[in-house]
Amino acid sequence: MTPPDSLDQVIAAALDERELVYRHPQAGRFLVTLPGTKKQQTNCWLIVGKHALSVEAFVCRSPDEAHEEVYRFLLRRNARLYGVHYTIDRLGDIHLVGRVSLAAVSADELDRLLGQVLEAADGDFNTLLEIGFATAIRREWEWRTSRGESLANLAAFAHLLERAEDADGGSGDPAGLRPRVTDDADS
Repeated sequence: MTPPDSLDQVIAAALDERELVYRHPQAGRFLVTLPGTKKQQTNCWLIVGKHALSVEAFVCRSPDEAHEEVYRFLLRRNARLYGVHYTIDRLGDIHLVGRVSLAAVSADELDRLLGQVLEAADGDFNTLLEIGFATAIRREWEWRTSRGESLANLAAFAHLLERAEDADGGSGDPAGLRPRVTDDADS
């Protein structure tokens, strides 16, 4: 078994080498800030336990709607993740969690784990918002538009408005959630 102090050294060296921002508030605990593009950042705890290194990262709060669809997405996504998986806490908030044997902790393994946390949290973020917060996004878009506010950080969700307009136009999809089908005439 690797002594906790030497694991802290391995973890700190790996984080420093990758130029990641982190805090080390006490022995065996690191809070790593992973920079994102869709999700501005993901904070990820690395916690050295008696037998394993735990990885814990908050992804997004409990969805407002379409819970079953959100959970279906998460369960299917779990099948493709390395070293971590999606879970929900008692409030329904979505997290990525995982554990790796202390004997397996190395700079390369930390790179794989943190890379997977970043790829999942950042890559799935907009999809989770689209599914679980579509109504709130539409409402926010309308509110900002009515006041001339910036829509810059909502631009990724413009297609949700197109779907809602299609629904209003008699598409038979009152929620406006069916994918928009384009043909050559739309190009």
